[in-house]
Amino acid sequence: MKASALLLALVSAAVATPLSLYDNAQSPLGDVNLLPTSYPGFDLDLSAPRLVQLDGQDEPVMMTELEKIQAKVRGIRFFDVTETPDLGSRASLKTLQKPSYPAPNHTEAVRSVIDTLEIQNLRDGLDKFTSFRTRYYRSETGKESQRWLLSKITEITEKFAPSALKDAISIQEFPHSWAQSSVIVRINGTSPTDDGVVVIGAHLDSTNNWPFLPAPGADDDGSGSMSILEAYRGLVAAGFQPERAVEFHWYSAEEGGLLGSQAIAQAYEGRDLNIIAMSQYDMTAWVKRGTQPQVGIITDFVDPDLTEYNKKLVELYLDIPWVETKCGYACSDHASWRKAGFPSVFTIEATFENSNHGNIHTSTDRYDVSPEFSFEHMLQFSKLAVSFAIELGGWKKAD
Repeated sequence: MKASALLLALVSAAVATPLSLYDNAQSPLGDVNLLPTSYPGFDLDLSAPRLVQLDGQDEPVMMTELEKIQAKVRGIRFFDVTETPDLGSRASLKTLQKPSYPAPNHTEAVRSVIDTLEIQNLRDGLDKFTSFRTRYYRSETGKESQRWLLSKITEITEKFAPSALKDAISIQEFPHSWAQSSVIVRINGTSPTDDGVVVIGAHLDSTNNWPFLPAPGADDDGSGSMSILEAYRGLVAAGFQPERAVEFHWYSAEEGGLLGSQAIAQAYEGRDLNIIAMSQYDMTAWVKRGTQPQVGIITDFVDPDLTEYNKKLVELYLDIPWVETKCGYACSDHASWRKAGFPSVFTIEATFENSNHGNIHTSTDRYDVSPEFSFEHMLQFSKLAVSFAIELGGWKKAD
C-alpha cells in the first residue's frame, strides 16, 4: 500500500474512534495525502497502540500514535500512561504530609544572584537549541539536541561552579524506551536532617503538529529550557549550596503525553522521595503585541498553597506583575508531579489566551519570527527560578 493511502486509512480509523474525538470533521492537519509518513532518523510507528488517560475518563483508553497526534492538534490534552499506569497510586498518602511554605526571607541572597543573569546567555543557548531540525523525542536530532544540552550543562558546571560545589553536583541522563533521555541535575543539600527536594523543570523536546516536519521549538519549550539553564548558571556561579537538595529537570517527550516527566515522577514516587515543591517553566518568551509583559500563574490542576507562594516570589523579585490564568488538564509536566501527589506549580509567558498559539508546533516557532518574542521576558523567568531555588532550598551563605 502506498504511504499516502496508508496514512489516509489510519486517519479514517482515527475519525471512527469510539471516543468520538473527531466527529468526522475535516482533519486539522489539512490534506493528509500531502504529508510525509516517515523521515530519516525517526522511530515513530503511527499504528502503535498507546494507553491514554483523558480528562473525565475513569479508565485509560487505547489509541494509536496517529490518534494521539490528531487529538493533540485538536487541543485534547492527555497523559500517555502506557509505561506509567501506576503513577499516583500512593498520592493519597502524600496529602497527609503536605509541606508548608514560610514567607520568603532570603532577599539579599536572591538579589545577588539575579543581578548576575545575562540575556546574551539566553540568546546564545536558544540559537543553538533551535538549530536542530526538530527535538522530537523519537528522532535522531531529538537525541542530538539532548546530548548538546547535557554537554552544555556540564560545561557550565565545570566553568562556573567552585571546586567545593562541584562535589555536591550530579548530572545524569534519565533514559527512556525511546532515544531521547531526560536530563537531571542535582545540587545536594547541606542539611543532615532535611531530606526535602525542590524541583525546577522544563521540557527539552519539541514537535510540529505533524511530527515529521521541522519543529525548532523556540518558545515551546526552548524558552523555558534556556530560562532555567541560565538560572542554574547564575546559582552555581554564586556558589549556591542549598540546605535541602535542589534539582533541575529537562524532560523528554512532554509533547507525546508527558511521558518523560511521568517516568521520573513514578521513579521518585517509588523511592518515596520527599518532594517539597516542583515548578514548571513551559513557554517564557512571548509578549503579545498590544499587551503588557506579565507572568501567567496557572491556577488549575496545581497546588494552591505553592501557587500563592509563587505569586509572592513574582511580587518580590520580578519587574513585571503576575496574572492568573488556566491551561486545562495535563497541559505540561507539572501535571505528572501533581498526579503523583507532589506539590507543583506552573508559570507561563502570559495569560493562556495571549500566549504564542500562532507559532508553537509549527516551523515558525522561531525567536526571529516577531519582536513579540522577548529575551528580556525570558530573563524574568530565570529570576523566578533563582528565587524558587533559594527561597525553598535555603542557603546559609558563608561569611
